[in-house]
Amino acid sequence: MRLGINLPNFGPETTAATLLDWAGYAEDAGFDQVVVSDHVAPTPEVAAIYPPPFHDPFVLLSWLAGRTSTVRLGTSVVVLPYRHPLLVARMSAMVQEYSDGRFVLGVGTGWSRTEFEAFGLDFRARGRTSDDHLDVITRAWAADTVSAETPDFRFTDVATGPTPPGGRLPLWVGGHAPAAIRRAARFGTAWHPINPELGWLREIGLPGLAAAAAELGRPVPELAVRIKARLQPDPAPDDRPLGVGSLGQVVGDVVELRRLGAADLILDTNPDQPRPRNFTEERRQLTMIKNALPLA
Repeated sequence: MRLGINLPNFGPETTAATLLDWAGYAEDAGFDQVVVSDHVAPTPEVAAIYPPPFHDPFVLLSWLAGRTSTVRLGTSVVVLPYRHPLLVARMSAMVQEYSDGRFVLGVGTGWSRTEFEAFGLDFRARGRTSDDHLDVITRAWAADTVSAETPDFRFTDVATGPTPPGGRLPLWVGGHAPAAIRRAARFGTAWHPINPELGWLREIGLPGLAAAAAELGRPVPELAVRIKARLQPDPAPDDRPLGVGSLGQVVGDVVELRRLGAADLILDTNPDQPRPRNFTEERRQLTMIKNALPLA
């Protein structure tokens, strides 16, 4: 199982220097990958959770591609309806090329109605829009030209490129709803649930993914999970989120997700509410978790 961390690419403490420090820490500490999040027009609803400024994931990861050498670089997650799919296909293929094949595109449908309204987008159509975008993106990776006709756009024989090796990129598709799981089975190389409940993942999420893949006649995507990383001195109650609790509890969460077959696990130190962040302490906790994990 590859172990990664969610870099804080938002907030007043985040600068180019701190982002470079985070990437350097990840490589030095032996993490396998780093991912960043996405908001393009943070409204007050968004800023209440993710304070500005918000660094663009494609620009940031293009820069980090030249400043790192071993970690995979990914998004968790790009909000699909915010950008034209031809643009996403081209930018993601370019970051893949600039990083020597280390890029992973993680995508989702988005959650902020007010941010959709700021773009003049239909929040209620975000699922259908995301499916249409993924159809264009995956076909654009695989061909020299692509055509499409949807309720939102129409084009014919548009040149794409660069074409990634094998005609596709690693693609993590997020979401918990049945439609999102089906989307992951249809398009994804991995399903990327964020902060799932363990029992739900075991009893509903993973069986639903397998059933959707079987219905579509496709291989079951890998499991790439993102959970919190928040240590506390005393054990947390049983209803705690994954990744929150004592060191033993959090290590147990990681071990259990590995037992469930997770190919990738992202640890996220975001406190979920705006407050001054202590990046030194966050990295100390991440190191404690990593060092406490059993090798097997």
